[in-house]
Amino acid sequence: MQKWYSIFHKSTGLSPYVWVVFYILPFYFIFRSSSTLQMVWGILMILLFFVCYVLSFVSKGWLVYFWTSVMIIVSITMTLLFGYMYFALFLAFFIGNIQNRIGFFTLYSIHLLSTIITINYMLLSRNPVFITQLPFVLVSMIAVVLLPVTTHNRNNQDKLQGQLEDANKKISELFKAEERQRIARDLHDTLGQKLSLIGLKSDLAGKLVHKNPDKAIAEMNDVRQTARTALKEVRELVTQMKGIRLEEEVLRIGHYLKAAEIEFVLEGNPKLANTSLITENVLSMCIKEAVTNIVKHSDAKCCRISIEPGRNDLSIIVQDDGVGIPGSNVYSKGHGLQGMRERLEFVNGSMDIVREGGTTIVFKVPNTFVPPEEEEKL
Repeated sequence: MQKWYSIFHKSTGLSPYVWVVFYILPFYFIFRSSSTLQMVWGILMILLFFVCYVLSFVSKGWLVYFWTSVMIIVSITMTLLFGYMYFALFLAFFIGNIQNRIGFFTLYSIHLLSTIITINYMLLSRNPVFITQLPFVLVSMIAVVLLPVTTHNRNNQDKLQGQLEDANKKISELFKAEERQRIARDLHDTLGQKLSLIGLKSDLAGKLVHKNPDKAIAEMNDVRQTARTALKEVRELVTQMKGIRLEEEVLRIGHYLKAAEIEFVLEGNPKLANTSLITENVLSMCIKEAVTNIVKHSDAKCCRISIEPGRNDLSIIVQDDGVGIPGSNVYSKGHGLQGMRERLEFVNGSMDIVREGGTTIVFKVPNTFVPPEEEEKL
């Protein structure tokens, strides 16, 4: 359970000042009573309710259900004796914070049923105090129905969001570990064999330098050629590590959307043949940012990525069926759209946004191939 001071939850939908009013109201109803005994009895029940309310937040196990049952009894008694039914709102909020599914539905059903029966009894008995506050009673009844479900669903959503973030961190760590292993394998395969060959040929050339100078020169030429080949392979490896291939990024996006329970549809081939590495790297970062926005802000059920290579340009369309981007300025701070547009301008690309039936972002870049050697000079 949460801590007792969580009764002022930041997203209950009710201001703390409203809760303070509900703290004071029971005393108003009690002091309207003409009987001193009833006043004393009412004050004791108010104190008992708030003590149980605090204990229910700090307790665990069966004690939570015990203190909640006591609060339900006090709430019913206060309604019958003084016409004050607003303890039901405290109970509604508290029950919504119960994490156990069976316990939540059990207490929710008991509380809802007891509140309905108590209200109907007060209406049938034509209690004048109760009748005068009928509009507030109806509003409170709606809150008793909706508040527990809303609070329970919000807590579950927060819990799932936390699990999703943890899963994303684990996936990121796994990708990093796999990337380290790949780099280690590539370096071993690229340099290990060739450095061993260079060492052997250098030793052989040193032995032949006096006996057979021509053969020694040939061996040194082989050493020079092997060194150049190794250097070229290392440069290619570094170039690959500096950039993010769209094919790899699409794979990561698929795992990310699956973890977020969003359907992923891919149209087109993510393996680009006529696009420079730096452009592909920019596209990968932009698509990653767009998909992150979909997961965090759109409440979408489906994400579709379409890759459409043309004769002179490449178009990538990221589409979702979510709530769309609010506000008139789509490039406002918080969505990262301005950053995506600036990245695309660096490679002479463009970005268009359509806000109909969700959000559609179209990335368009020139489809001109640049050799890795030239790109490395940039």
